[in-house]
Amino acid sequence: MSKHFGGRLSRAADETARAGLAGLVVTPSADLVYLAGYDPPPLYRLTALLIRPGHDPLLVVPELEQPRALASPAAKLVEVTSWRDGDDPYELVRTVLSSSGSGTFGVTDRMLAVHLLGFQGVLPGAKFIAASPLLATLRARKDPSEIHLLGRAARGADEAFRRMVREGLEGRTEQDVARSIGTHLVDAGHESVAFTIVGSGPNGASPHHDPTTREVRMGDPVVLDYGGRVGGYCSDITRTVSVGEPSEEFREVYEIVREAQEAAFRAVAPGVPAQEIDRSARRIIEDAGYGDLFIHRTGHGIGLEEHEPPYMVEGNAEPLEVGMTFSIEPGIYLDGRFGVRIEDIVTVTADGGQRLNNAPRELTVVG
Repeated sequence: MSKHFGGRLSRAADETARAGLAGLVVTPSADLVYLAGYDPPPLYRLTALLIRPGHDPLLVVPELEQPRALASPAAKLVEVTSWRDGDDPYELVRTVLSSSGSGTFGVTDRMLAVHLLGFQGVLPGAKFIAASPLLATLRARKDPSEIHLLGRAARGADEAFRRMVREGLEGRTEQDVARSIGTHLVDAGHESVAFTIVGSGPNGASPHHDPTTREVRMGDPVVLDYGGRVGGYCSDITRTVSVGEPSEEFREVYEIVREAQEAAFRAVAPGVPAQEIDRSARRIIEDAGYGDLFIHRTGHGIGLEEHEPPYMVEGNAEPLEVGMTFSIEPGIYLDGRFGVRIEDIVTVTADGGQRLNNAPRELTVVG
């Protein structure tokens, strides 16, 4: 894995120079994990990776965190220096950046305000901007090792759905179903569960519904949206099922969403603007008369975070590139009645798109 991180650090330095920045300051976040394989807690004590064109990267850590840092992949790639409680870590950073302390620095989006204020205090001549455009360019294109982990995560999510269907839903509370999904994810190889959405009947019309004590009833549509992590990389899948025989209206709406999801998937190819994926799904739903009930973007990137660039949304003309991996999840939500959403994770290949999820997309009837 060290070779992956070494290449990422080198590319980050190159992109920093190309953007005309004096450096990057990366505090605990998915960006730090991506660049150096180090995942410390986001403490008020400063941890910061400093990347500067023409210099070796430096990781500044609290002394009590030094053993953790030295045991991580980062120790083989960067110099690690520590500071003691009572010292001023921002002054330490200032001495490192003094030769370029009046330039413009990119900082990670997840940096705590106390740290940004600390940097501003010791580097009054410097300007700080969001590093997200630069880092998103690097992180959006997944390498084969990342796609492998995303594929494992997707297969585990598919297996959890299979087991959930076999269990049945009728008479169980949404909360009980959510707990079972979490158990199945872990049993299917996930290291942790990130979220579970179980929206039965009218609750399915709320895309981010929190599971409640409502009991699933015969005839209910149920939206199941859940994900976790494998090797740090995320899964995210949605399937909408019918408990018992579905109504004709639900069948009709479900088929529209399925067609929209398929149309968006068929649109995936290198060079296609991201917004075209959204347009392809939305066109099907609008033509069917439900355009106002599709109330969110069609998809989001996924990797070390559940939601990250690129986003499949109107206004994003960024061309898709091989390795970009994202969700395709159109939905229709009838307030007070039911909702339908179908979601797969898709990666861009030289030939088009490849689904990482393969759970059935046809309407599934469960007991």
